[in-house]
Amino acid sequence: MSTRREFLIHLAAAAAATSLARNRTRLTRIGLELYSVRHAMRADPERTLAAVRAAGYTDVELLWSFKNFGRTTQQVRAALDHEGLKAPSAHMAPEIMLTDWDRSLETANQLGHTYLIVPSLTADTATSLDAWRLWADRFNTAGAAARRAGIWLAFHNEASHMKPINGQVPYDLFVERLDPSLVRLQLDIGNMVMGGGDPAQYLARYRDRYWSFHVKDVVADHSRDTELGTGVIQLASLLHVVPDIHRKPCYVEQESSADELPSAQRNYTYLSALAF
Repeated sequence: MSTRREFLIHLAAAAAATSLARNRTRLTRIGLELYSVRHAMRADPERTLAAVRAAGYTDVELLWSFKNFGRTTQQVRAALDHEGLKAPSAHMAPEIMLTDWDRSLETANQLGHTYLIVPSLTADTATSLDAWRLWADRFNTAGAAARRAGIWLAFHNEASHMKPINGQVPYDLFVERLDPSLVRLQLDIGNMVMGGGDPAQYLARYRDRYWSFHVKDVVADHSRDTELGTGVIQLASLLHVVPDIHRKPCYVEQESSADELPSAQRNYTYLSALAF
């Protein structure tokens, strides 16, 4: 009897494992945050974009905060089209929302963006919760205008956003004050870990508010990022719980590489093969 019971248990376990393997998926589109190759982009944007596409990436996240490396909107669009790349989003300084926002939204549409994403706020937010509240209200106002233009405004987390001010995590306060019908979130997985947060917990808390991701690994002491698969973050388990992940831009970002393009290639190879 015990032998038969053990056989049935093993059979059930094997069936479950087979079902899990069958239901696993891989990313069908993988982007690169161009900050990962910022030095190469400064030297030669067009050649770097060609190398990014040759590595296998389908998308890039532009850097308005770097003035698109000295290229005009028309030049950027032409380079993207030439390489067959899409740019679902760009990172920008928060002040852009306060100066000629309508024109920026027009530019976003010209470049094919779905998202304009602010990665960090002004220096006063390092010490003032009121500054975070003010920026949240500004985001809601700018987000309403963005929606009318067919664009989403979004916010990206830095490690410093997890540092408490007067006992309050400013990122938490900020997100709770945002209107989710007007502003979405980009989760930088590595930055969350480096700041002391748990990305799994934040994915559970704000499951339907994260619409874009920076896929980043970190070293054991959480002091810096590293190539994907060489650090401590269990990326497969995190990506597995993201609803409708194939609709959401996922960008590789490695900020600390001394060998940018080869690292970008290895990161693509790892992530494209990752089943989750």
